[in-house]
Amino acid sequence: MGEIISITNQKGGCGKTTTAVNLSAALASLNKKILVIDMDPQANATTGFGINKFKLDSSVYSIICGEAKAEEVIRKTSIPNLYIIPSNLDLSGAEVELISQIGSHAVLKEAIDPIKNDYDYIFIDTPPSLGILTLNALVACDSVIIPIQTEYYALEGIADLLRTIKLVENRLNSPCPIKGILLTLYDRRTRLAREVYQEVKNFFSSKEYIFKTTIPRNIRLAEAPSHGMPCIIYDKDCNGSKAYFKLAKELIKLEEDNEKK
Repeated sequence: MGEIISITNQKGGCGKTTTAVNLSAALASLNKKILVIDMDPQANATTGFGINKFKLDSSVYSIICGEAKAEEVIRKTSIPNLYIIPSNLDLSGAEVELISQIGSHAVLKEAIDPIKNDYDYIFIDTPPSLGILTLNALVACDSVIIPIQTEYYALEGIADLLRTIKLVENRLNSPCPIKGILLTLYDRRTRLAREVYQEVKNFFSSKEYIFKTTIPRNIRLAEAPSHGMPCIIYDKDCNGSKAYFKLAKELIKLEEDNEKK
């Protein structure tokens, strides 16, 4: 069965889109069939795969407003095994439209449940907010990856995110356990990074898994989106690409270990 994973943190600049694009590309290169759903009106994941967000005939907004089925909006990327439901600025209007709709929190789930098992993993890239779009992603997913940057105020807002996850689980009866905490922008040479890493360990209980792989601060990761491709294609030998390949293998092993339990 496929697994739907929401990559979520309402704090901007923590590496959500970078992780969605590069982790999905790394898994696809390891022969996993992957779908990325861009749920951010900024559409950075869409442009990160070289897709022009201004020339889309249909997007995730088409699904949200009921104009199209998910399978009709899915596009191939230039990477084998990797597909995307793209986004554009139209999605910003969905916030207003969904508020007055009954069952608005489950629109995405209802749309993608029929295609869930067509993929090994479906990753949802969420916007930097805890609004209705993120709520839809949490209801639709099976688990959550939370990227946290190793900088000052790294844990700011995390308590709000955890409360939202609990709300989804308790009030909407939709379990979305934390798959793992991912440390990003990590520079092990600095005292600050090491201190933040320890703060993260102290903040989360022993129940939450913290990925052993950390994502380094890397100029190639920052450059790749401007070239319309994942970093593992732009420069597969840089430290950023190597980290995402390592993360992909860790995620696969985590699944295999869970299946054995």
